[in-house]
Amino acid sequence: MGTRPERERLSRRVKELAREVGFDLVGLSPVIPPPHSESFAEWLRRGFGGEMAYLERGATARLHPGGFLPWAKSIVSVALNYYVPLHREDAPQDGLRGWISRYAWGDDYHEIMEDYLGKLLARIRAEVGEFVEGRAYVDTGPVLEREFSSLAGVGWIGKNTTIIHPRRGSWFFLGELFLSLDLESDRPIRDRCGGCDLCIRACPTGALVGPYLLDSRRCISYLTIELKGSIPREMRPLVGDHIFGCDICQDVCPYNAKARPSSEERFWPREGQYAPDLIPLLALSEEEFRRRFKGSAIRRAKRRGLLRNVAVALGNAGRAEAVPALTQALRHDPEPLVRGHAAWALGRIGGGAAREGLEQASTQETDPDVREEIGLALHEISGQQSAVSSPLRAGELER
Repeated sequence: MGTRPERERLSRRVKELAREVGFDLVGLSPVIPPPHSESFAEWLRRGFGGEMAYLERGATARLHPGGFLPWAKSIVSVALNYYVPLHREDAPQDGLRGWISRYAWGDDYHEIMEDYLGKLLARIRAEVGEFVEGRAYVDTGPVLEREFSSLAGVGWIGKNTTIIHPRRGSWFFLGELFLSLDLESDRPIRDRCGGCDLCIRACPTGALVGPYLLDSRRCISYLTIELKGSIPREMRPLVGDHIFGCDICQDVCPYNAKARPSSEERFWPREGQYAPDLIPLLALSEEEFRRRFKGSAIRRAKRRGLLRNVAVALGNAGRAEAVPALTQALRHDPEPLVRGHAAWALGRIGGGAAREGLEQASTQETDPDVREEIGLALHEISGQQSAVSSPLRAGELER
């Protein structure tokens, strides 16, 4: 479109419009195969995507964006800050509390970002004075967002696999606007992680198997959101109190030490969505779940997934006060997934009341997977009781 000075002027104006709309960061890149496309293909081959089959289905489009959007010439990569300066020590101290990833405290970011991008496209069309083809994506289309954000200079891909900006950190939602305009591209930012490996060492599940390499199958965010079935038994204790997502690798990143609060009020916590009380969550019906989390990213986990996670968190808390709620879920929840994880939690907490709840449930449970969980939980409680009596035998040996 026009001469290079005209392209440069329009490119600057597009970025100005993005900031005027409300985006915190913006950069431009051409529509080309992603720089690390072979790394993504290898990541898929190694099975690191877990059960996220949509990554495989959309692999060709992700690696060749010009193929599914042949009219597109440029990509506007944008970032919107969602950081809210609340931390675990700020949470209420009553009850048994769980942890929700910061990005899901407020309204669903998909709708907010899409609204921003729709306004940006309208402003660009008004600026150009003619129809401009455009397509916006926010975490749902076949687009390698971090690759194009990095290519456009929004930030670099850090060792924790998030986009990091040298002054603004990584608490950002990413989006892309594909345009039929021929714009001047920005330069990438060099990688500034250096020798730091705080994120790798802090990950409780070892999901960061190396710098810039995430095994999703071990990631708490994957286990609590993307995984639709049972959380592997060996991973459950490592999930801790996380019931939706995880922020640990971002919390420890030095570039987030001076993160600025988001100016978008819709990202600030909804009532009961920041460090929520776990026991009431375990009793939510399907209707109550939909009503409470309407317009929230938490809907992605569905009721059965969220309550599965709540049961695991209560088991990890190890507190007897959770036994009645877990027993109720084990005996009456309509979802086998929830009942099975409630059984695991009771086995982890242990004690006479937990054993009684498990034994009562075993007489009525018909699902084979849940029955197996009950049997394993009862076996674990028996082992706990044996361990309590073992010091006496040890004392006899010492004599």
